[in-house]
Amino acid sequence: MKKAVQFGAGNIGRGFIGGLLEQAGYHVVFADVNKEVIDKINEDKKYTIHVMDVECKQEVITNISGVDSTTDAVVEAIKEAEIVTTAVGLVILPRIAPAIVKGIAARMEAGIKSNLQIIACENAIFASSQLQDAVYALLDADTKAYTDAYVGFPNCSVDRIVPPVKSENFIDVVVENYYEWNVEASAFKGEVPEIAGMNLVENLMAYIERKLFTLNTGHAIASYLGYLKGYETVDQSIADEEIYKIVSSAMAESGKGLEQKHGFDWEAHKKYIVKIISRFQNKYLQDDVARVGREPLRKLSATDRLVNPMMTAYGFGLPVDNLLIGIGAALCYNNVNDPQSVELQSKIQEKGVKAAFAEASGVTVEEILAKVEANYMNLQSK
Repeated sequence: MKKAVQFGAGNIGRGFIGGLLEQAGYHVVFADVNKEVIDKINEDKKYTIHVMDVECKQEVITNISGVDSTTDAVVEAIKEAEIVTTAVGLVILPRIAPAIVKGIAARMEAGIKSNLQIIACENAIFASSQLQDAVYALLDADTKAYTDAYVGFPNCSVDRIVPPVKSENFIDVVVENYYEWNVEASAFKGEVPEIAGMNLVENLMAYIERKLFTLNTGHAIASYLGYLKGYETVDQSIADEEIYKIVSSAMAESGKGLEQKHGFDWEAHKKYIVKIISRFQNKYLQDDVARVGREPLRKLSATDRLVNPMMTAYGFGLPVDNLLIGIGAALCYNNVNDPQSVELQSKIQEKGVKAAFAEASGVTVEEILAKVEANYMNLQSK
């Protein structure tokens, strides 16, 4: 039986990647530090993915087991696996590298010549490469040579909204129907596994930035503007006519930047924008604006969903007015339960809007800084 190891048994791990792997015929071993979740997986040997959209359905996932990711059980699972995936968060990847190294060493010692694919399915650019770096830093010469020969680290982009909805069975999960899992075809080692729902691509960066500049950009702006107006969920926010206009216009601005950078077909991209907005309107997801807007300093960084698309479009001489409104809204995000929000507001009070934004984003263009400050002041006065 084919075996896969899924590091991270949270909502994304169970509701997206783990579910696709099980449906592709793999026995999925969930590896996590959460003993309650792992024990429940082993006790029930199944969970349900509740697809909540225009048409609702249930998918029962049964070919599963769980292991504590800090024990030798995960090493044995990696030894027997054909594919290892992650959904743990970017900062956790270095922490799972030692277990992966032990698993690779166990394969080498057992004389296993079959290929192992390791795909970090994180909401980040080139996460698999970052995991690969963490793994290679721990390899000795022999294990490195074996890894070079038999282990692939394809990068990917992932896209599915999986809100933290509480179910009667706490390992069940609620998801939207839409998803994308784009994986770079050239980075697999040996034969590429056949997994329904895994889209093989050559120009991965174009897909990464399409998602970042469209879904992530619109999601964040809808959340920050919604938070300022007192809305609790994204669907409530996007139902506001003023917010809808700003969000859709910002996504068009970022889309024009993508058209210039990657040669996207504009008519096709407009349809993609419409599809993304329809996902925001899904009332079943109850997607909390505070969840989507959390960690504003990260979201305001140079490579992330607000500044990157804005500066890309600006660099091509394109309009960025609505993207700048979104950035102003992010700077207004004042949530005492979010440490980054507290830090951001402290920096604004201490240094002023322009200096605080410049520090967070790396932007030094005075024209941009002035417009960001003006949008901030305008939003604060409402």
